[in-house]
Amino acid sequence: MILPVEERPINQSSWAEFLLMEFSHARELQMLHFIMFLLLYLAAVTANLLIISAVAFDHHLHTPMYFFLMNLAIQDVGQLSVIMPKSMTNSLLNTRRISYWGCVAQVFLFLFFLASDFSLLTVMAYDRYVAICNPLQYGMLMNKKACIQMVTSVWSSSFFYGMLHAGGTFAPPFRSNIVNQFFCEIPQLLKLACSDLYLIEICVVFLSAIVGLGCFIFIVVSYVHIFTAVLRIPSVQGRQKAFSTCLPHLFVFSILVFTGCFAYLVPTSNSPSPMDLALTMGYTIVPPLMNPVIYSMRNKDIQHAVSKLFGLKYLSSLSLPILQR
Repeated sequence: MILPVEERPINQSSWAEFLLMEFSHARELQMLHFIMFLLLYLAAVTANLLIISAVAFDHHLHTPMYFFLMNLAIQDVGQLSVIMPKSMTNSLLNTRRISYWGCVAQVFLFLFFLASDFSLLTVMAYDRYVAICNPLQYGMLMNKKACIQMVTSVWSSSFFYGMLHAGGTFAPPFRSNIVNQFFCEIPQLLKLACSDLYLIEICVVFLSAIVGLGCFIFIVVSYVHIFTAVLRIPSVQGRQKAFSTCLPHLFVFSILVFTGCFAYLVPTSNSPSPMDLALTMGYTIVPPLMNPVIYSMRNKDIQHAVSKLFGLKYLSSLSLPILQR
């Protein structure tokens, strides 16, 4: 149960912390939240670390697609680690506090990883487009140097993107330190601003939405070409393999785009709202949980590499192919 909390005015010269949303006043429900978040966090981090290890230590996976998947797994671990441990700690210790600079760090790092997620999914769509629609040029267009340049551009641009949002969000003074979300989310922070300086961040958010829409259109157009090419594949098995690779990508990206747009562009409520919480979890927690499953754990090469890490020679040949059906 999400409990409303009254806002209180604060003295700008003395405050040094924010108060995050608590899921309940009941100690039992706080511990339930802690256990649920802990299980989700451990499951997602473990799966993504397995992917990172498998790609890093198996030279057969040193290809563009798996290189991008490894970077996506790194991003997923980072995104979850920025917000979930603090929320779990607060529930465990029965507190709501986060320091001012801790809140700044959350905004910066979360937007850094979120932007890299968005960019990596766009790059992966281009990779699939070239692989399926221009297979003869794949080796030339997606060579090692080009892949490193793409990933470097993703991480460096995301770093400056996070800095831009952190600067715009914390430029205005705040009239309250009550944040109606389980982490320092930008829409909730902007609602607390008491000067027109918050309009700077509003402009940045709308500019981001335009860029995001452009990426979304690029991905949709890429998949139109991909699906057109796939339908021309004579082999039914070949078509199924291509669709199984592309459709999950489009599904996760759609969740990220639509929940993120609703969370950032739709006005937030004045009190803690189940809808705000659901939208926030939709773009913060769901994609990092689903990415390992739909991108990698259903992939025979990843299964084989993971089984080799643990010396399980027959794991991928006996049980895991069931997931491919």
